Amino acid sequence: MAKYTIDPSHSQASFTVRHMMISNVRGEFQKLSGTVEFDPANVGATKISADLEVVSLSTGDEKRDAHLRSADFFDAEKHATITFRSKSAEAKGAGEIEVRGDLTIHGVTKEVVLAVEGPTAPAKDPWGNERIGASAATKIKRTDFGLVWNVALEAGGILVGEDVKIALDVSLIKG
Repeated sequence: MAKYTIDPSHSQASFTVRHMMISNVRGEFQKLSGTVEFDPANVGATKISADLEVVSLSTGDEKRDAHLRSADFFDAEKHATITFRSKSAEAKGAGEIEVRGDLTIHGVTKEVVLAVEGPTAPAKDPWGNERIGASAATKIKRTDFGLVWNVALEAGGILVGEDVKIALDVSLIKG
């Protein structure tokens, strides 16, 4: 079993949510950390631990970002970190792994399933580090995690969609 550390400079944790029932708004958490324990001969023993700093949230609009960090949404002062801790992993095909684990957002923990592509074959970087990469995705209902703020629109519908797509693209360094 090899242990890898997320390289935050070459990794991304992003989300997508419907805005005004018209278009999607995308954002990312610019500060992430974590570890992955992985053995290609025993995928079921995979362990993942990841942390996202809520204050690093960015959608490209500072006013919206401040609102998302406020008590109306993530409440970053009380809940500074979003965490994921894996509980099980299962190979689903060549280069595909299903990882079940506990996702904690806004102080609420729910089990989610990450659909993982990868990891890639190990490769050496220019500094001699062994690296692997992987991508993962899931979809959650934000209200399940206590993110319930919304506004009804005059024409019908709501300002912020219920479903949130989460995507992770990580570069992992062995050791």
